[in-house]
Amino acid sequence: MAGSKSRRPQSIYLAGFDVFRRDAVSHGEQLKMLCSKYGFDGRYPLDNRVPRSLAPQEQARWICRENLAMLDECDVIVANLNPFRGAEPDSGTVFEVGYAVARGKPVWAYTERGESLVERLGVQRLEGRGPVDSLGFTVEDYGLNLNLMIACTVNVVVGGIEDCLHELDIHGVRDPR
Repeated sequence: MAGSKSRRPQSIYLAGFDVFRRDAVSHGEQLKMLCSKYGFDGRYPLDNRVPRSLAPQEQARWICRENLAMLDECDVIVANLNPFRGAEPDSGTVFEVGYAVARGKPVWAYTERGESLVERLGVQRLEGRGPVDSLGFTVEDYGLNLNLMIACTVNVVVGGIEDCLHELDIHGVRDPR
């Protein structure tokens, strides 16, 4: 039931563009320690060790397959949805969020960006069209800080990962819809 406290998850898949940081491995260890602080078992995509003997495209397929298997094994996904290389979250992370939602997994996400998309993108308002971005594309104006398909299907916390883990610890698994 939406908004109600439910079972407590045990394992968390830590999704996000954090895997592209220079200190990605040590950062992943810090994320997992934060999970432990709240009584969760954090799983980080870089826990998987890519076989270097594979050709580059085979490595990519191996990473995809192993990350999806790890996600399937976890009780809940916690995703870093801060903007990455632009105004939107990392596309791979968004894929993992959608995959988890489609699989019926609870998803919690965090972002430091609390302002609406309209506020963030500095839109123009055109008569008869509503807000548009610098390329002339309509920007959804629902007061949400993320695309509505994300904002309406996951538990979004404005803040960092520790804020998100704290909320997950308090509220347990819940359906935001």
